Amino acid sequence: MVGDVPVGGGAPVVVQSMTNTDTKDAVATAAQIAELALAGSEVVRITVNNRESAAAVPEVLARLRDDHGVAAPVVGDFHYNGHTLLREFPEMADALAKFRINPGNVGRGPRHDRNFAEMIDAAIAHGKPVRIGVNAGSLDPELLDALMEENARRVTPKSGSDVLREAMVQSALGSAEAAEELGLPHDRIVVSCKVSRLPDMVAVYRDLASRCDYPLHLGLTEAGMGAKGIIATTAALSVLLEEGIGDTIRASLTPEPGGDRTIEVRTCLDILQSLGLRSFRPEVTACPGCGRTTSSVFQELAQTIQAHLDRRMEVWRTERPGVVDLHVAVMGCIVNGPGESRAADIGISLPGTGEEPRAPVYVDGEKVATLEGPTLAEDFIRMVEDYVERRYAPAGSAA
Repeated sequence: MVGDVPVGGGAPVVVQSMTNTDTKDAVATAAQIAELALAGSEVVRITVNNRESAAAVPEVLARLRDDHGVAAPVVGDFHYNGHTLLREFPEMADALAKFRINPGNVGRGPRHDRNFAEMIDAAIAHGKPVRIGVNAGSLDPELLDALMEENARRVTPKSGSDVLREAMVQSALGSAEAAEELGLPHDRIVVSCKVSRLPDMVAVYRDLASRCDYPLHLGLTEAGMGAKGIIATTAALSVLLEEGIGDTIRASLTPEPGGDRTIEVRTCLDILQSLGLRSFRPEVTACPGCGRTTSSVFQELAQTIQAHLDRRMEVWRTERPGVVDLHVAVMGCIVNGPGESRAADIGISLPGTGEEPRAPVYVDGEKVATLEGPTLAEDFIRMVEDYVERRYAPAGSAA
């Protein structure tokens, strides 16, 4: 469990995200956590990198609850000085739902073991789970050097990428084992091994999954900006999730300057929904358009319907939760339009080039109406609303 969110053990895959605010700014940080949570992030991570940010964490959580009415679990991300901060700010440690520890950034030699033990002791004392989060870019250099030297002595050396992946897995599992030896329960440990190249990510998580039963946090770190970052993340996560690997996920996307941070959340939601692993909002099927669909009416209607459903989900999410499974089709010509519309819960097939300017509507596979004229969009939206009212029972009522 992370807060009240179950992780692993057959629980649904959990969506996570991370703020990019300065944590010492409690107002801005609470506001961004709320924004991410309301977009669908079930767990949100914040940076705790100095005394000012550590001191601000209780206020962040209070503002999140009191100013925004949000109770999402918040995870503290610690590097280099986490042992000091957890010792000096017990209220911060108690307020957080989980600690993220990077074993490559807790010191060298004897200091590594001592600092790591101090962080695990804090987790035990405060009853918090821990993510052992290994990153290729901040891997323990002593472990990597030792494995590289061992590899060089092989008759047939492995590739550098193979050795790096093995070092990551050993760091993660060795740290998890050490945490258990210190007294942290097995079921309070989550593990991750993040890299920035898709083939390496898939390989390292397959290896990790074959060697442990800890819940695994997936993420293609530093995935990049725009379409490139979304595509790379989607490809990497989808391969692993389809194989049953992964318990929590994050899309580590670089937003445009001043851009929308919640795009990483929506990307994760869409991945899980597209794979059929979870449902978060009604699905709209719409054709891509071709020479038969010279009119933009179906495109505009599809956009209008999706925007309407997204807006109404703010109410439906609590009042009619079953509506997340709704399937609406908005098609643009006679070729696939009727078939896709019949397959949806409710669908409309708009006329294409040269077709009669009328749009049949199908409900549960049966044609129920034909729409036309300037109020076509409003009429179809009204039919969707009526369908939701009839099909999905109010929350708390008998199905």
